[in-house]
Amino acid sequence: MFPKLVTLGDFTLHTYGLLVALGLLVGLSVARRFAARSGLSPDTVWNLGVYMALAALAGAKLAMIATDWRYYSRHPGEILSWSALQAGGVFYGGLLFAVALAVWYTRRYNLGFAPLADAYAPGLALGHAIGRLGCFSAGCCWGKPTDAAWAVTFTDPYSSNLVGVPLGIPLHPTQLYESLAEAFIFLLLVWLWRRRRFSGQIFAAYLMLYSVARFLNEFFRNDPRGGFLFDGALSVPQAFSIALFAAAGLFWWLQRSRSAAAAHAA
Repeated sequence: MFPKLVTLGDFTLHTYGLLVALGLLVGLSVARRFAARSGLSPDTVWNLGVYMALAALAGAKLAMIATDWRYYSRHPGEILSWSALQAGGVFYGGLLFAVALAVWYTRRYNLGFAPLADAYAPGLALGHAIGRLGCFSAGCCWGKPTDAAWAVTFTDPYSSNLVGVPLGIPLHPTQLYESLAEAFIFLLLVWLWRRRRFSGQIFAAYLMLYSVARFLNEFFRNDPRGGFLFDGALSVPQAFSIALFAAAGLFWWLQRSRSAAAAHAA
């Protein structure tokens, strides 16, 4: 809706970039607060969070290229184009790279992955909620045409040229759907934190809740995201959502079992 916040000569401050950066800072600040509750160093959580953000950026870009490889294989010059560099990428790719870095880091420095992941989970949800507002401002991740009373219509040619959003058509505000879902997940995680029974529970809950929200939101999205599977029955992100939910459920079960075994041994 408002892709450009400030333009001074050749310099343009994009609303998307500002909100993504704000989401990162807010998310890391929240993680620092929960780090102390997990007995972790807030500085360690902050510094690792910055590295994870960089890994997530790389993973999101690579996933974007991989899921739309048919296009990029025919237009290899677009891989390093300005539009590709500006694109946010695929969230699941970023999440995978960030988690992989966290796993390596905890093993390298003999830290517990589960309590570290718990500390990051609420901030990840809140930061992502803010970042999706950036998507809404830019026009990316748009929804299907709809006659719903809350439909949004993009009219700025700059957004269309930048991300390809169709103009003059009432669309589902899927960016806001996901932002609201993430904000709700954040509140649930904060509520669950006070009732946490084992390490890793908060992170597993986040993964399961987000995978459900993303799976449902995909039914309303209409932007190109790398094609569909099973004769169009599922989008690629929906397939990732199913896999993520299953992996999170397994992680929940393993962590709960380990906690119960440790309590029994004690």
